[in-house]
Amino acid sequence: MELNYKKYGEANDTLIIIHGFLGSLDNWHTLATSFGNHFSVYTIDMRNHGKSPHTEHHTIELMVNDLAAFMDKHQIISANILGHSMGGKVAMQFAFDFPDKIEKLIVADIAPRQYKRGHDSVFEALNAIKFDQITKRKDAEDMLFHLIPDFGTRQFLLKNLTQNSEGAYAWRVNLPVLEKEYDEITKPIIYSGVFLKPALFLRGSLSLYIQAADEIEIQEHFILAQIYTIENAGHWLHAEKPKEFYEKVFSFLNEN
Repeated sequence: MELNYKKYGEANDTLIIIHGFLGSLDNWHTLATSFGNHFSVYTIDMRNHGKSPHTEHHTIELMVNDLAAFMDKHQIISANILGHSMGGKVAMQFAFDFPDKIEKLIVADIAPRQYKRGHDSVFEALNAIKFDQITKRKDAEDMLFHLIPDFGTRQFLLKNLTQNSEGAYAWRVNLPVLEKEYDEITKPIIYSGVFLKPALFLRGSLSLYIQAADEIEIQEHFILAQIYTIENAGHWLHAEKPKEFYEKVFSFLNEN
């Protein structure tokens, strides 16, 4: 599995950033540029996302093993791992499956528990796009306008729109597989003991992804975990409050 990636910086310490569901490494360009002043930063397109290969299956376990193989290929012995949403699930499971490959763990707005389905309306909207009627990006945006009322969500999804050399449009993500395998990414983390290294869990005050009850489970299994709330931010807290997000993560990474 040759994952698509982008590298920022050439420092000794490494930071790997894993995007969320239906995202891509492009979502992290601005923050990765800032982190790249102090770390060797790798942003990765996970399988079935961005410019990485499409496969028939999509599970947390597969993505964890993809990450381990990526580190081996690039001769990264250990790294700080930051994951958002689906990427946070991957990062948490990686911490238990490959503890020697991780220095510090940063999880953005996701808990280790089982989640209910939450993207069915998004799948319905993306599947409703009639690509044979699209001649420019604005056509796709107009089709999504009534299906995805929220402007920010609509723009986030439209980042998955791609155009081939002949001018035809399509979704860059492997939509059929992601829809078929969706329940796999909602599954809880499979623990093996406790994670003994520093961990930072960031949540948005306007998001419901990490609730008060989740703190007990987090601190039971990630025994050195800090939990920090970014005020007036939702699930995409890194995009909504990038300055505070950067400062908190940077401070955490530099703690002894």
